[in-house]
Amino acid sequence: SFGSMAKVFNETETRSESTATREGQDNATVQQYMRNKNLVLDFLRNELNPRLLRYHWNRLNLLKKCYFYLKIEPRHLCVRDPNNMMICADILQIANPCQLQKIKKIGKNQTEIQLALLTGLLEQLDRGRKELSHYVETCDMATFLSQWDLTIKKVLKLSVLFSKLIALEEPRKLHVKHSLVSQVILGGAVHPHISLSLYTKKPPIFDRRESFASQNWAQLKWINENQESHLERWQLEIKLMTDDSQTEPGYSRIQEVISNPCVIHHLQPGRSYEFRVKRSDTHTLVYSQWHDRLVLQTK
Repeated sequence: SFGSMAKVFNETETRSESTATREGQDNATVQQYMRNKNLVLDFLRNELNPRLLRYHWNRLNLLKKCYFYLKIEPRHLCVRDPNNMMICADILQIANPCQLQKIKKIGKNQTEIQLALLTGLLEQLDRGRKELSHYVETCDMATFLSQWDLTIKKVLKLSVLFSKLIALEEPRKLHVKHSLVSQVILGGAVHPHISLSLYTKKPPIFDRRESFASQNWAQLKWINENQESHLERWQLEIKLMTDDSQTEPGYSRIQEVISNPCVIHHLQPGRSYEFRVKRSDTHTLVYSQWHDRLVLQTK
Protein backbone atom coordinates (compact mmCIF):
# COMPACT_ATOMS: atom_id res chain seq x y z
CA SER A 1 0.00 0.00 0.00
CA PHE A 2 0.99 3.65 -0.27
CA GLY A 3 1.45 3.90 3.54
CA SER A 4 3.81 0.94 3.64
CA MET A 5 5.87 2.35 0.80
CA ALA A 6 6.15 5.72 2.57
CA LYS A 7 7.32 3.99 5.75
CA VAL A 8 10.03 2.08 3.89
CA PHE A 9 11.14 5.28 2.14
CA ASN A 10 11.41 7.17 5.44
CA GLU A 11 13.45 4.37 7.06
CA THR A 12 15.80 4.27 4.06
CA GLU A 13 16.24 8.04 4.16
CA THR A 14 17.00 7.94 7.91
CA ARG A 15 19.60 5.21 7.43
CA SER A 16 21.21 7.20 4.62
CA GLU A 17 21.41 10.30 6.79
CA SER A 18 22.89 8.24 9.65
CA THR A 19 25.46 6.69 7.31
CA ALA A 20 26.38 10.11 5.92
CA THR A 21 26.79 11.44 9.46
CA ARG A 22 29.06 8.56 10.42
CA GLU A 23 31.11 8.99 7.26
CA GLY A 24 31.45 12.69 8.00
CA GLN A 25 32.59 11.93 11.54
CA ASP A 26 35.04 9.32 10.26
CA ASN A 27 36.48 11.78 7.73
CA ALA A 28 36.88 14.42 10.44
CA THR A 29 38.64 11.87 12.66
CA VAL A 30 41.01 10.85 9.86
CA GLN A 31 41.77 14.49 9.06
CA GLN A 32 42.50 15.23 12.72
CA TYR A 33 44.75 12.16 12.90
CA MET A 34 46.67 13.23 9.80
CA ARG A 35 47.07 16.80 11.07
CA ASN A 36 48.42 15.62 14.42
CA LYS A 37 50.66 12.99 12.87
CA ASN A 38 52.13 15.46 10.37
CA LEU A 39 52.76 17.91 13.19
CA VAL A 40 54.94 15.34 14.97
CA LEU A 41 56.63 14.22 11.74
CA ASP A 42 57.47 17.83 10.84
CA PHE A 43 59.05 18.28 14.27
CA LEU A 44 61.14 15.13 13.82
CA ARG A 45 62.19 16.11 10.29
CA ASN A 46 62.93 19.78 10.83
CA GLU A 47 63.96 20.25 14.45
CA LEU A 48 65.24 16.86 15.54
CA ASN A 49 66.46 15.06 12.45
CA PRO A 50 69.39 12.61 12.66
CA ARG A 51 71.72 14.89 10.67
CA LEU A 52 71.17 17.76 13.10
CA LEU A 53 71.81 15.53 16.12
CA ARG A 54 74.94 14.16 14.45
CA TYR A 55 76.16 17.74 13.96
CA HIS A 56 75.74 18.47 17.67
CA TRP A 57 77.45 15.19 18.63
CA ASN A 58 80.42 16.19 16.44
CA ARG A 59 80.43 19.63 18.01
CA LEU A 60 80.45 18.11 21.50
CA ASN A 61 83.29 15.73 20.59
CA LEU A 62 85.33 18.70 19.37
CA LEU A 63 84.47 20.67 22.50
CA LYS A 64 85.79 17.80 24.64
CA LYS A 65 89.13 18.12 22.82
CA CYS A 66 89.33 21.90 23.16
CA TYR A 67 91.43 23.93 25.57
CA PHE A 68 89.40 26.02 28.01
CA TYR A 69 90.84 29.30 29.24
CA LEU A 70 89.90 31.88 31.83
CA LYS A 71 88.98 35.25 30.32
CA ILE A 72 89.46 38.23 32.63
CA GLU A 73 87.99 41.64 31.83
CA PRO A 74 89.37 44.21 32.18
CA ARG A 75 92.81 42.70 31.65
CA HIS A 76 94.65 45.79 32.99
CA LEU A 77 94.10 47.85 36.14
CA CYS A 78 95.43 51.20 37.31
CA VAL A 79 97.24 50.82 40.63
CA ARG A 80 99.86 52.74 42.60
CA ASP A 81 103.44 51.50 42.63
CA PRO A 82 105.72 51.66 45.73
CA ASN A 83 106.54 55.27 44.80
CA ASN A 84 102.84 56.14 44.87
CA MET A 85 102.79 56.59 41.09
CA MET A 86 99.79 55.37 39.09
CA ILE A 87 100.69 52.58 36.69
CA CYS A 88 98.67 50.33 34.40
CA ALA A 89 99.35 46.72 35.41
CA ASP A 90 98.43 43.39 33.88
CA ILE A 91 95.89 41.84 36.23
CA LEU A 92 97.74 38.50 36.19
CA GLN A 93 100.84 40.22 37.59
CA ILE A 94 98.96 41.63 40.58
CA ALA A 95 96.43 38.84 41.10
CA ASN A 96 96.46 36.84 44.31
CA PRO A 97 98.01 33.48 43.24
CA CYS A 98 95.92 31.42 45.67
CA GLN A 99 92.68 33.08 44.59
CA LEU A 100 93.61 32.61 40.93
CA GLN A 101 94.11 28.88 41.49
CA LYS A 102 90.73 28.63 43.25
CA ILE A 103 89.02 30.42 40.37
CA LYS A 104 90.73 28.15 37.82
CA LYS A 105 89.56 25.10 39.78
CA ILE A 106 86.00 26.44 39.67
CA GLY A 107 86.42 26.94 35.92
CA LYS A 108 87.60 23.36 35.49
CA ASN A 109 84.68 22.01 37.53
CA GLN A 110 82.23 24.11 35.54
CA THR A 111 83.71 22.84 32.27
CA GLU A 112 83.45 19.20 33.36
CA ILE A 113 79.83 19.75 34.43
CA GLN A 114 79.06 21.49 31.13
CA LEU A 115 80.46 18.59 29.07
CA ALA A 116 78.63 16.00 31.19
CA LEU A 117 75.32 17.89 30.85
CA LEU A 118 75.76 18.18 27.08
CA THR A 119 76.41 14.44 26.81
CA GLY A 120 73.31 13.67 28.89
CA LEU A 121 71.11 16.03 26.86
CA LEU A 122 72.21 14.54 23.55
CA GLU A 123 71.60 11.02 24.83
CA GLN A 124 68.09 12.02 25.95
CA LEU A 125 67.39 13.65 22.57
CA ASP A 126 68.64 10.59 20.67
CA ARG A 127 66.53 8.27 22.80
CA GLY A 128 63.47 10.53 22.71
CA ARG A 129 63.63 10.90 18.94
CA LYS A 130 63.81 7.13 18.39
CA GLU A 131 60.91 6.45 20.78
CA LEU A 132 58.71 9.17 19.27
CA SER A 133 59.51 8.14 15.69
CA HIS A 134 58.72 4.48 16.44
CA TYR A 135 55.47 5.46 18.16
CA VAL A 136 54.25 7.55 15.21
CA GLU A 137 55.10 4.80 12.71
CA THR A 138 53.46 1.92 14.60
CA CYS A 139 50.60 3.41 16.60
CA ASP A 140 47.03 2.93 15.31
CA MET A 141 44.77 5.92 14.71
CA ALA A 142 42.45 5.45 17.70
CA THR A 143 45.31 5.08 20.20
CA PHE A 144 47.24 7.96 18.65
CA LEU A 145 44.28 10.33 19.01
CA SER A 146 43.37 9.16 22.51
CA GLN A 147 46.94 9.72 23.72
CA TRP A 148 47.52 12.99 21.87
CA ASP A 149 47.94 15.04 25.04
CA LEU A 150 50.73 12.71 26.17
CA THR A 151 52.36 12.82 22.74
CA ILE A 152 52.39 16.61 22.53
CA LYS A 153 53.94 16.74 26.01
CA LYS A 154 56.77 14.54 24.74
CA VAL A 155 57.28 16.85 21.76
CA LEU A 156 57.41 19.92 24.02
CA LYS A 157 59.82 18.18 26.40
CA LEU A 158 62.20 17.34 23.54
CA SER A 159 61.96 20.92 22.27
CA VAL A 160 62.91 22.26 25.72
CA LEU A 161 65.83 19.81 25.94
CA PHE A 162 67.09 20.97 22.55
CA SER A 163 66.92 24.62 23.63
CA LYS A 164 68.97 23.75 26.73
CA LEU A 165 71.52 22.01 24.51
CA ILE A 166 71.99 25.11 22.35
CA ALA A 167 72.37 27.34 25.40
CA LEU A 168 74.97 25.04 26.97
CA GLU A 169 77.21 24.67 23.92
CA GLU A 170 78.93 27.99 24.55
CA PRO A 171 81.25 28.46 27.56
CA ARG A 172 79.67 30.61 30.25
CA LYS A 173 80.55 33.26 32.75
CA LEU A 174 82.03 32.24 36.08
CA HIS A 175 80.19 33.35 39.18
CA VAL A 176 82.70 33.36 42.02
CA LYS A 177 82.94 35.08 45.37
CA HIS A 178 86.72 35.12 45.41
CA SER A 179 88.44 38.48 44.99
CA LEU A 180 91.13 38.14 42.34
CA VAL A 181 93.08 41.24 43.43
CA SER A 182 93.63 42.02 47.10
CA GLN A 183 92.72 45.39 48.57
CA VAL A 184 96.36 45.82 49.65
CA ILE A 185 97.42 45.99 46.00
CA LEU A 186 94.63 48.41 45.16
CA GLY A 187 95.46 50.69 48.06
CA GLY A 188 92.55 52.96 48.79
CA ALA A 189 90.97 52.54 45.36
CA VAL A 190 87.51 51.06 45.01
CA HIS A 191 87.66 47.40 44.01
CA PRO A 192 86.82 47.30 40.28
CA HIS A 193 84.21 45.01 38.77
CA ILE A 194 86.10 42.11 37.21
CA SER A 195 84.25 39.87 34.78
CA LEU A 196 85.32 36.22 34.61
CA SER A 197 84.29 33.85 31.84
CA LEU A 198 85.59 30.89 29.84
CA TYR A 199 86.59 30.67 26.19
CA THR A 200 87.99 27.87 24.05
CA LYS A 201 90.76 27.23 21.57
CA LYS A 202 90.70 24.29 19.21
CA PRO A 203 93.39 21.63 19.65
CA PRO A 204 96.33 21.40 17.25
CA ILE A 205 95.95 18.42 14.90
CA PHE A 206 98.93 16.83 13.16
CA ASP A 207 99.00 17.27 9.39
CA ARG A 208 99.51 13.65 8.34
CA ARG A 209 100.53 14.61 4.80
CA GLU A 210 103.17 17.15 5.74
CA SER A 211 104.65 15.25 8.71
CA PHE A 212 107.32 12.66 7.91
CA ALA A 213 110.49 11.04 9.25
CA SER A 214 113.94 10.73 7.69
CA GLN A 215 116.93 8.73 8.98
CA ASN A 216 117.63 10.60 12.20
CA TRP A 217 115.16 13.47 12.16
CA ALA A 218 111.47 14.16 11.62
CA GLN A 219 109.48 17.12 10.37
CA LEU A 220 106.22 17.75 12.20
CA LYS A 221 103.43 20.04 11.11
CA TRP A 222 100.06 20.59 12.73
CA ILE A 223 96.87 22.34 11.79
CA ASN A 224 95.93 25.31 13.92
CA GLU A 225 92.49 26.75 13.16
CA ASN A 226 92.67 29.60 15.66
CA GLN A 227 95.18 31.60 13.60
CA GLU A 228 97.13 32.84 16.61
CA SER A 229 100.24 34.92 16.55
CA HIS A 230 103.50 33.39 15.34
CA LEU A 231 104.71 33.60 18.95
CA GLU A 232 102.27 30.89 20.03
CA ARG A 233 104.12 28.25 22.04
CA TRP A 234 103.62 24.52 21.67
CA GLN A 235 104.78 21.48 23.57
CA LEU A 236 105.95 18.37 21.76
CA GLU A 237 106.38 15.06 23.52
CA ILE A 238 108.76 12.69 21.71
CA LYS A 239 108.65 9.07 22.83
CA LEU A 240 110.76 6.16 21.56
CA MET A 241 108.46 3.17 21.17
CA THR A 242 109.57 -0.29 22.28
CA ASP A 243 107.89 -3.69 22.29
CA ASP A 244 108.16 -6.71 24.57
CA SER A 245 110.99 -8.23 22.52
CA GLN A 246 113.24 -5.21 23.07
CA THR A 247 115.15 -5.18 26.33
CA GLU A 248 116.31 -1.59 26.10
CA PRO A 249 114.26 0.97 27.99
CA GLY A 250 112.27 3.50 26.02
CA TYR A 251 112.68 7.19 26.62
CA SER A 252 110.69 10.35 26.11
CA ARG A 253 111.35 14.05 26.21
CA ILE A 254 109.31 17.23 26.06
CA GLN A 255 110.38 20.03 23.78
CA GLU A 256 108.84 23.51 23.61
CA VAL A 257 108.69 25.05 20.13
CA ILE A 258 107.30 28.18 18.50
CA SER A 259 107.72 27.20 14.84
CA ASN A 260 105.22 25.21 12.82
CA PRO A 261 106.39 23.13 11.03
CA CYS A 262 109.39 22.15 13.13
CA VAL A 263 112.22 19.64 12.79
CA ILE A 264 113.08 17.17 15.56
CA HIS A 265 116.72 16.04 15.54
CA HIS A 266 118.75 13.28 17.24
CA LEU A 267 116.45 10.37 16.44
CA GLN A 268 117.65 6.79 15.96
CA PRO A 269 117.44 5.20 12.49
CA GLY A 270 114.90 2.46 11.89
CA ARG A 271 112.86 3.18 15.01
CA SER A 272 109.26 4.15 15.71
CA TYR A 273 108.52 7.34 17.58
CA GLU A 274 105.29 8.60 19.06
CA PHE A 275 104.73 12.35 18.94
CA ARG A 276 102.13 14.33 20.85
CA VAL A 277 101.42 18.02 20.39
CA LYS A 278 99.62 20.38 22.72
CA ARG A 279 99.39 24.03 23.55
CA SER A 280 101.87 25.19 26.17
CA ASP A 281 100.44 25.75 29.62
CA THR A 282 99.52 29.32 30.56
CA HIS A 283 98.33 31.08 33.70
CA THR A 284 94.75 31.09 32.39
CA LEU A 285 94.45 27.47 31.16
CA VAL A 286 91.78 25.67 33.19
CA TYR A 287 91.02 22.47 31.23
CA SER A 288 92.61 20.28 28.55
CA GLN A 289 92.22 16.52 28.34
CA TRP A 290 93.05 15.50 24.76
CA HIS A 291 96.24 15.75 22.70
CA ASP A 292 96.74 14.53 19.14
CA ARG A 293 99.08 11.58 18.65
CA LEU A 294 101.20 10.62 15.63
CA VAL A 295 103.54 7.65 15.10
CA LEU A 296 106.38 7.89 12.56
CA GLN A 297 109.21 5.47 11.74
CA THR A 298 112.68 6.69 10.84
CA LYS A 299 114.45 5.18 7.83
